Amino acid sequence: MALDKLIDRPWYRFYPEVMNDSPSLPECSVYQLLNDSEKKYGDKVALRFQDQRISYKELKDTVDRLASSWHDLGMKKGERIGLMLSNQPMYVYAYYAAQKLGATVVQINPMYMPREIEEISHEVGLSYLVTESKYLKKLEIVMKSYSYDQLFLTDQNSSFLLPNIHFIEVLIEEMAPDQEAVPIQVREDIAVIQFTGGTTGKMKGAMLTHYNLVSNVIQSHLMYGNEMKLGEEITLTATPLYHVYAMTSGMNLSIYIGATNIIVPKFDVNAVLRIIREEQPTFFPGVPTMYNAFVNHPDVAEYGLNCFKFCSSGSAPLPIEVINRFEAITGAVIGEGFGMSETSPSTHRNPPFGERKIGSIGIPFPETDCQIVDEDGNELPHKSVGELAIKGPQVMKGYWNKPEETSESIKNGWLRTGDLATMDKDGYFYIVGRKKEMIITGGFNVYPQEIESVLYEHPSVKEAAVIGIPHEYSGERVKAFVVVKDSSISEEELVAYCYEHLTRYKVPKQIEIRDSLPRNTVGKLLKRLLITEKTIETGR
Repeated sequence: MALDKLIDRPWYRFYPEVMNDSPSLPECSVYQLLNDSEKKYGDKVALRFQDQRISYKELKDTVDRLASSWHDLGMKKGERIGLMLSNQPMYVYAYYAAQKLGATVVQINPMYMPREIEEISHEVGLSYLVTESKYLKKLEIVMKSYSYDQLFLTDQNSSFLLPNIHFIEVLIEEMAPDQEAVPIQVREDIAVIQFTGGTTGKMKGAMLTHYNLVSNVIQSHLMYGNEMKLGEEITLTATPLYHVYAMTSGMNLSIYIGATNIIVPKFDVNAVLRIIREEQPTFFPGVPTMYNAFVNHPDVAEYGLNCFKFCSSGSAPLPIEVINRFEAITGAVIGEGFGMSETSPSTHRNPPFGERKIGSIGIPFPETDCQIVDEDGNELPHKSVGELAIKGPQVMKGYWNKPEETSESIKNGWLRTGDLATMDKDGYFYIVGRKKEMIITGGFNVYPQEIESVLYEHPSVKEAAVIGIPHEYSGERVKAFVVVKDSSISEEELVAYCYEHLTRYKVPKQIEIRDSLPRNTVGKLLKRLLITEKTIETGR
C-alpha cells in the first residue's frame, strides 16, 4: 500500500517530509537486518548484558556459527523452533540463527505452566526447543506426552537426563560460520508465531511473515523521523523479548538502526534505575507498569532519566496521570501508541514531529490504513464509536491452523481488532475499550477505560480496573477494583469522587480496594480473571 493511496486520509499531512520521500517498504528477510547492520556497524557494541559487551561483528559471527550447527543437526526451512527464554544474548543468537535457516520461531513465555507449553507444542508441531536448565522440571512433565526432536540449553548446569539435549555454547564453539542463508519468500514465509488470546480464552498463534516484521521495524523508525539517529542510539530493553513488543521495538528495531541494546534480564525498578544512571540510554520501549514504577519511586529524580530522547508505551493503556508525572520528571515525551500481536505489533503512535494529543493512540503508521466500522464493516464518520479495523503490511498472515478464526478476524484485507475506538477530524484515534468489555447498563454503553482514567486522576489511586457484573434490573452494573497508595481512603470516598467527574450511569456502584490486580508477565491487566471471579460469585 503506497503512501499516495492514503493521501486523502486526514492524518497524512502529519507525516514528516522524510516519510513522504521514502520508497515503498523493502522486500527483506529478518536475518538480512542483522547482515546489513554488521556491515555498517561491525565494531560498534550491539548488545550489553550485565558485564558483557558484544559487537555487531561478534553478534553476527555467533549467530552464523549457531545456524551452521543447527543445519548440521538437520534443521530445515519451515520447521518450528520454540524459544522459551528469559532476556539474555542467547535469545538474540537463537532468534537470528533460526531466521537465517528459514525456521519459524515460536515465542513461549517461560512462566507458562506445563499444560500451556504442551498445548503450544502440539498446536504448531514444535521440532526444537531452546530453553534454560531452570525450566527443565516443567519440560519433564511436558515430555511425558510430547517429544521434541532436539532440546537446546543456554547453560550447562543441567543434571537432567532428557533425550537429545545439546548445549548452545558447545555448538557455537564447534562450528565455523559458513552456512549460507536460506532463500526466503518474505511475503509468504513465516518468521514468527506469536501466541495471543491467553487473556480472553484459548490461545491462537499469529503467523507473522518476514515482510510483516521487517515492515513494522522500518515503519517504527520512520515514525520517529530524522530524530532517531542511525548508529547513535542506546536502547533499554526491559520488557520480555518473548513478547512481540520487545521483539520488534526493543531487539529488531535496535539492530536495524545500529543501536546499542541494553538487555535487562528482569524488570526491577531499583536495578533498572541504576542502569539508566550508568548507561544513559536514549530510547525506552516500556509498558505501563514500568512507567508507574518509575513515577512512584521516591528517589527517581536522582537517577538522570533526562537521558531519554524517545519513550514508547505498549501492551496496555497508559494512564494520563502517569504520563504527566513521568514527563515532568524526565523532560522526555512518551509516544503513546497501539499494537497487537496480530500486527507485528505496532499500528499507531503519537508522532513526535507533529501535534500530540494526550489520551490518543496517535495516527496510523506509514502505509497503514485504518477505519472505524460498524458491525457490518461499514466505515463510520469521525467521532463515532465503532470497531477499529486495520490494513497494512504489518498485518499477520493469519492464525496458525485456524482458518475459521482467521476469516472472522480478517475480512477483505481488514483486520478487525475487537477494540472500540473513535477518530477525530485530524485522524487521531482513541481507544475507548474492548468490544467484549463494553458494559451495557440500563441501555447505556459504558466504556471501562473512561472510568479507569478518572480513577487514575485521584491522587490516592495507584491502579484501577473496571468491569461489568450481572444485574437483574439493569443488565450489568459497573464495578471498579483499585489499588491505593494511601490506605486511609475508603471505597465510599472514591465513589463520591466518581460522582463528581462522571455521568451518573457511569459511576461504579461498587468499588473494591485490593492489594494488587492480576497481571501477566509483561504487566498487561488480566481483566478476564476479575470477570470470571465475579461471574462465579453471582452464579451468572
